[in-house]
Amino acid sequence: MAHEIEYEQLADDGAAQSSSDLERLGDVEVEVSAEIGRRRLTIAETLELAPGSLIALGRPAGDPVDLLVNGRRIGRGEVVVIDDEFGIRVTEVVSPRRRAESSRAAAGGEPASTAADGEPVA
Repeated sequence: MAHEIEYEQLADDGAAQSSSDLERLGDVEVEVSAEIGRRRLTIAETLELAPGSLIALGRPAGDPVDLLVNGRRIGRGEVVVIDDEFGIRVTEVVSPRRRAESSRAAAGGEPASTAADGEPVA
């Protein structure tokens, strides 16, 4: 036996709703970090690390670094020095739409896309 479902008519104020949502989220703090590279080591290799040990990170010197927000890549940039501190000059940013799609995929358990080096991409 089929049941008819009635839906309530929704007002078309999606743009106003998203703007309001963004305003509420504007003061939320997130962690921003830069990653120059990654390398997998065995536990034995990590136990052998000592002061002076070198770890190649698999990325050529001068290549852009990954810009991460809460652990998800949102762009790339180049390392700079700002008043004796390291900083990042942003050179590319993933589109907001792609970031949202990636977040939904991660929340739903779908596999995230990967970069050429096989690392997950936000």
